[in-house]
Amino acid sequence: MQVCGTCEDYNKCRFKDDGFFDLCPRFNSLQKPLQSISAGSNQTCPDIDYGLLRKYFGYPEFRHLQKDIIIDVLKGKDVLVLMPTGGGKSLCYQYPSLLFKGTTIVVSPLISLMKDQVDGLVSNGIDAAYINSSLNNNDINKIKSGLEKNKIRLLYIAPERLTNPSFLTYLHKLKISLFAIDEAHCISEWGHDFRPEYRKLRLIRESFPDIPVIALTATATPKVQEDIIVQLNLRDCKKYIDSFNRKNLAYNVRPKQETFQQIVQFLRNRPNESGIVYCLSKKEVDSLTKRLQQAGYNALAYHADLSPNIRSANQEKFIKDDVDILVATIAFGMGIDKPNIRFVIHYDMPKNLEAYYQQTGRAGRDGLKSDCVLFYSYADRQKVEYFINQMLDERERRIALNKLQDLINFCETSICRRKILLGYFGEDFKEENCRACDNCLDPRDKIDASLEVFMIMSCIEELHERFGINYVADVLAGSKSQRLVQNGHSSLKSFGSGKNLGKKLWISFIRVLLQLGYLKLEGESYPILRLDQKGRAFFSDHCIGKKEAIFLAKPDEIENTVKPENPEYDHGLFEALRILRKKLADAENFPPYIVFSDVSLKQMAAIFPRNLNEFRKITGVGNTKLEKYGAVFVDEINRYCEKNKR
Repeated sequence: MQVCGTCEDYNKCRFKDDGFFDLCPRFNSLQKPLQSISAGSNQTCPDIDYGLLRKYFGYPEFRHLQKDIIIDVLKGKDVLVLMPTGGGKSLCYQYPSLLFKGTTIVVSPLISLMKDQVDGLVSNGIDAAYINSSLNNNDINKIKSGLEKNKIRLLYIAPERLTNPSFLTYLHKLKISLFAIDEAHCISEWGHDFRPEYRKLRLIRESFPDIPVIALTATATPKVQEDIIVQLNLRDCKKYIDSFNRKNLAYNVRPKQETFQQIVQFLRNRPNESGIVYCLSKKEVDSLTKRLQQAGYNALAYHADLSPNIRSANQEKFIKDDVDILVATIAFGMGIDKPNIRFVIHYDMPKNLEAYYQQTGRAGRDGLKSDCVLFYSYADRQKVEYFINQMLDERERRIALNKLQDLINFCETSICRRKILLGYFGEDFKEENCRACDNCLDPRDKIDASLEVFMIMSCIEELHERFGINYVADVLAGSKSQRLVQNGHSSLKSFGSGKNLGKKLWISFIRVLLQLGYLKLEGESYPILRLDQKGRAFFSDHCIGKKEAIFLAKPDEIENTVKPENPEYDHGLFEALRILRKKLADAENFPPYIVFSDVSLKQMAAIFPRNLNEFRKITGVGNTKLEKYGAVFVDEINRYCEKNKR
């Protein structure tokens, strides 16, 4: 049973409803000291203090897996954490830092990400700092002084700084309790965002063998997960893998036709909402930004050819809600912790599914409904293939082409897109209809394709399961390719048996059968088609006259309809609070979400807290924010209620 973190009594606490224990009568008078433990110690792990969680982070309880992860971290164990963007990874090392005697060192790849995290922690009343190239020597020396006096709970640094010999020597002077490696997938060459400087992080285990390590990422296939463990030399590592399913995101793939008009139509239904539009080239970013501005939209560009000052200014305006839309290349995004991004549009194809998952993951970090739209065309596919074929390393090129094929399968599938996306990361999504992707919301008509499926399987059998997708489709379509003729396969029974449908359609059918588990691909460099157990059973039954029907989607273009949500909150009050939040944030030079997230504002606009005790129950309201912002927000809510006679 959960126990009140302040009065230590469940039955007597008047405020036990909804988990708000720290509102008990003793809350304001009792100053409960933090129970500290040493890194790697064998002492009993301290009890999880829900009052501490509410006091510093404003949450009444932990999310799924967070408590178990935190307990292992406090026990000094190495941990690998996979949680989707917005799933609460940071809390898994930020909360333990409050209980450790020493400092938690956080390795983070980008300056902007460090700043956002530190600003958020400081605003919650937690001592945190970063050391990077944006600081002068005086600033760094002040931070070092605080570290040496053990006054800083968390220190954020880049991997290059941590592995610098002189900085490593300096770290040995400090009392370090934990190393947290953020964006840990960057250490693996199998990942989509491999960074050589991350490889050197293996020095952590060599230099600090007794300090526990927690590695965290939102995007890692099973192969990347194992590589992270090996590269960081994690010992007896416990893996915590949360679902990759971002339930609040709606996935939508549209044909790339009259794309600008489609985007404008999409934006008309989302006034004043924040969003990112990704383009493949800098030229496309500039062109699309200009067209959006001419159409009356508040949009800015972000790409590598802009000066650092302009890039930084545009990013700052987007983060602070001074601009609604950022049109960007993939150079933008990893360091962005903005929770109220309501949509991510891919004007061009990303390079692979990991990149797509990470980029779409920037939407809806606050858990509210958000849309992900990808415009797909064969021409874009050719562009990406061209860039991949410029790679000099043949192994890297093959890996990239295989990853591209997985993305194409996602774009061209007729089954649930969420099922395909989660399956790529090794997760089995069992529901037939996710109710939040275009294929589930507006499914295509299905046809009985039993004969076509049997023809595909017969062809694979005739080829002795030794060839890939394109070759099988060539045989069925009756191709006169030199390779096929030289192999003598123009004499097969299957040759030309499906020439009335054409190669492209046969490829489409084969991919659907792969996704449905009737076929499988084996081999990394040159994947070959084989019948899976399910397909072999169908083929055997069909051969003896037991003809099971298989219905596949009709291969037509789809028109997409993602219905907007209608949350139950007062939109007028939400807008008034949003303006107040912006005013307060600008005065402190903070992004608005550092004050309160959209989730908090929408709760206020639904619950109408009229005093500080009621306001304290809003998600995200900890002690520091209650004291700093509580009165002004409650006054605004009361003013709105009086004006509107509520």
